[in-house]
Amino acid sequence: MVKNKNILSISNLKKSYDDFLALNNINLNLDIGEYVVLLGPNGAGKSTLFSILTGMLSPDLGDCIINGYSIKSQNVSALKAIGIVFQQPTIDMELSVLENLNFHARLHGLNLQNLKQEIFNELKVNKLDNKTENKVRTLSGGERRKVELIRALLHNPKVLLMDEPTVGLDPKSRKDLLHKVLSLKKNKNLTTLWATHLVDEAENADKIIVLNCGKILFLGKPNELQKKTRTKSLSDAYFKITEKKDESL
Repeated sequence: MVKNKNILSISNLKKSYDDFLALNNINLNLDIGEYVVLLGPNGAGKSTLFSILTGMLSPDLGDCIINGYSIKSQNVSALKAIGIVFQQPTIDMELSVLENLNFHARLHGLNLQNLKQEIFNELKVNKLDNKTENKVRTLSGGERRKVELIRALLHNPKVLLMDEPTVGLDPKSRKDLLHKVLSLKKNKNLTTLWATHLVDEAENADKIIVLNCGKILFLGKPNELQKKTRTKSLSDAYFKITEKKDESL
């Protein structure tokens, strides 16, 4: 069990690919109920960090503690606390919406009978209750993302990881997805780490992490970044800090 409000703690994390240092001594904490945005350009190290958090990669040094469990030594328990929506679709296009959700529930050892009403309610809220038998390939990009989010939340995770989830979505679908995650924070006190290169998705964040070239350049509230960079907008602040060659301003 978590003994303090930190639901996710990353300490001294390093990861290299041959001679390329993808993550360089990453340290950060996420509190219960926070919406945290991980901002960084392509190649910043966001995907590497998410791959470590989901157990797909092992760090060279350091560790990630999720809900009190080490991703290195207590992998199964740590992963039970995570729900994730990946940048690339990981949903079976040839299965129906309901078949995909039921399959995921069985993977987690969940009781389908107990979940039946909850799944229906979520599908109804997301205006998918009339498409439960449709194959996923027939859905729009925004609808597929909704199914992936419902799937990620079936086992009631403590931490939701969103890996550039709005890539390829139209403006309305992007707005709807962000609104849904913010409502989960408000109504369920869910902690979310949202990775993106789109600055507007960070405007309502409790705190932002600016990652570039494997280093954290900034960690704090959005308005603090603007003050630090003496800029008038979060977008200007982000571009100013990522243009620099070192961590000093």
